[in-house]
Amino acid sequence: MLTIYGVYRSRATRPLWLLEEIGLPYAHEPVIQAYRLPDAHAADAPLNTRSAAFLAVNPMGSIPSMDDDGFVLHESLAITLYLARKHGGDLAPKDLREEASMIQWALFAATSIETPALDIQKAIGDGKSVTAENKAKIDAYAKDLERPFDVLEAHLKSNEYLVGGRFTAADINVAEIVRYAQGHAPLFSGRPALKAWLETCQARPGFKAMWEKRLREPA
Repeated sequence: MLTIYGVYRSRATRPLWLLEEIGLPYAHEPVIQAYRLPDAHAADAPLNTRSAAFLAVNPMGSIPSMDDDGFVLHESLAITLYLARKHGGDLAPKDLREEASMIQWALFAATSIETPALDIQKAIGDGKSVTAENKAKIDAYAKDLERPFDVLEAHLKSNEYLVGGRFTAADINVAEIVRYAQGHAPLFSGRPALKAWLETCQARPGFKAMWEKRLREPA
């Protein structure tokens, strides 16, 4: 049995979106981040990233994690690529070059986009972007994204999707990282190909099904 550990309000959205795309049955253990709890070690605390039961699965205490009939894997990007390769049909790489390209795009997004994009999401989500200080911070984070977003824009001007001319696990992994910066419109207004690609990805039934479940989860 395939089990995914991690709440929807985490990087678990990446493999959970892919599972919606392929319609594969799985068990979901909603492990919550310990920092979101008043006392992660309280007797009545829900399963969280500091719970002994979850640390037995992932000693790093990070989500998501996966257990596929005894094969345990951590890191959302790796889990998504693994599930695509095993079950995903057209979502999976068709050859070694496509596999390498999918890994490249995943690492590119994780190393060049994720940190400043998350900083933007947090600043906007905290409602602090209205202050002059936080507007300046968001502008600085956005500046860090200009080069990688330009790379994506150039690629997507001549390619409908990231790899192989079709929607794949690469699009899931990268779109879920780019999404963090989606609330900062200026980053997308001058990059129509990037904006259209992200909207196309998010219009898919698989994304909508995943997102509906995320919205039902407590913030």
